[in-house]
Amino acid sequence: MRNICDIQYGSDATRALDIHLPDAPRATYVFIHGGGLTGGDKADDKALFERLAAQGVATVSVNYRLIPAARFPEFIEDCAQALAWVRGHLAHYGLDGRIVLGGSSAGAYISMMLAFDRRYLAAQGIAPEDMRGFIFDAGQPTTHFELLRQRGMDEKRLIVDETAPLYHICDARPGRPLLIITAENDMPARVEQNALMRRVLLNYGYPEALIEQHMMKGYGHCGYCGDVKPDGSFAYGDICADFILRVCG
Repeated sequence: MRNICDIQYGSDATRALDIHLPDAPRATYVFIHGGGLTGGDKADDKALFERLAAQGVATVSVNYRLIPAARFPEFIEDCAQALAWVRGHLAHYGLDGRIVLGGSSAGAYISMMLAFDRRYLAAQGIAPEDMRGFIFDAGQPTTHFELLRQRGMDEKRLIVDETAPLYHICDARPGRPLLIITAENDMPARVEQNALMRRVLLNYGYPEALIEQHMMKGYGHCGYCGDVKPDGSFAYGDICADFILRVCG
């Protein structure tokens, strides 16, 4: 795996990305890290990048502005800009043009917003249909708890407003596969929130065959993301790689 790090896609060093390239890329995964919208880093998921590269998937891992320096929706806009940058530099870095967009936790929330609220990608000349698929790993489809906290509200409240991916599912247009991952012992109500998202998608006509779900047994929130076993097995990495290669085939 060849690593090209700290490439600036925006107007300051905060908006940077890393590219992890296999010898012969067969697909590209644009990955948005987690961290509650207040932390995390593009280098956090090394085990995932290595497993994907071993199976021929290049990963572009994105940093974005964080709360409190950033306000909604700047972190979403940053990731849309990063995706546009990737699409504009495929040939330069030897990336495959078949792209899956996704992320973990807060990164999955941002990915959901990009998938369902079409305005952010449209501002960059992109449509969700330009992706081969989306991965939502333990994301929050209701209004994100950190946004509730910023409003002085109880972060445990379940609210669906314009900052919630669920709010925009009425605009979702069927056609791209989704991989939804949650943990058996995930954050309170996270499993139920994602089950609700699936039901709402189906209610608006999203084909059931395009919605794939995985429950990670025995894990807490994102506890599987770097859990490579002594024998080299890595369930999360293999689930992601299998999905990406299938939808990009």
